[in-house]
Amino acid sequence: MISRRIDIDWLREHVECGDFIALARALTLVENDIHPAGDLLKKLNINRKVPVVGVTGPPGAGKSTLVNAIVAECTKAEKKVAILAVDPTSPFNYGSLLGDRIRMSKHFNNPNVYIRSVATRGSLGGISAKTIEMVDVLRASNFDLIIVETVGVGQSEVEIAGLADKTILVLVPEAGDEIQHIKSGLMEVAQAFVVNKSDREGADVFVNSLQKMIRDQHQELPVFKTVADKNIGVIPICNWILEQGETSLIKKEHLLAEQAYKLIQHKRMRNVNKEEILLHVKMSLEEGSFNLYQFLEKYV
Repeated sequence: MISRRIDIDWLREHVECGDFIALARALTLVENDIHPAGDLLKKLNINRKVPVVGVTGPPGAGKSTLVNAIVAECTKAEKKVAILAVDPTSPFNYGSLLGDRIRMSKHFNNPNVYIRSVATRGSLGGISAKTIEMVDVLRASNFDLIIVETVGVGQSEVEIAGLADKTILVLVPEAGDEIQHIKSGLMEVAQAFVVNKSDREGADVFVNSLQKMIRDQHQELPVFKTVADKNIGVIPICNWILEQGETSLIKKEHLLAEQAYKLIQHKRMRNVNKEEILLHVKMSLEEGSFNLYQFLEKYV
């Protein structure tokens, strides 16, 4: 617990200078809603020109391996990269597995790479309100690129679109049988597709099917083939990520509106305690007088 008085101006100044210790402290304040996190967020000079790239996809697609390879290439070009690895939260103890930080251990001692894990905190899509705030803290520091890797379950592919400037959906050739499921919603949020492990059988057929599906949707989106663990096909993705292209005003409006909505939702739900609700439901059931909609009137 951080109990002593915190000098916000000192912390803001050091975060903006790229001090990793100050950055870690600021992220801890924000993630855990420790005072004065709110005041700090209001004072930060958030640079919205720093690109935020979301990397998502099903478990086992090789997202972390791909992120590792992208970071390695970017740092070769003297780029400073921050990685926010969103880990699944246990539904029982709300703890995070923090597995991505272990998998990315080879970048630990690189002064141009900052890695932080954050739990989903029960968000079905993997993107919690805290993730949005933590990305803004990173944007206030001196990074050239911020990568957010999501859990890859639930609606994470859709939710990441409300946070990232560019979203990459990572798939594997075996996903060919699920090509129709990919259509629902995901075509609208991904700006690029990566078919990883493309040295496997059926990769070319899958890539062709994916490209046809994109054309059928009257879109022009890149499809990259990679073997991330061998660093094959990674450079074209890095070039695409770092392309200087101004985000359209409409896109910015939608991104900021989505983020504002998520944060408002979080703040309004702050005093709603799930364990307390469970206790009250149990008491009402024991009394034999439970009515869901009468019960809701206490909270709404």
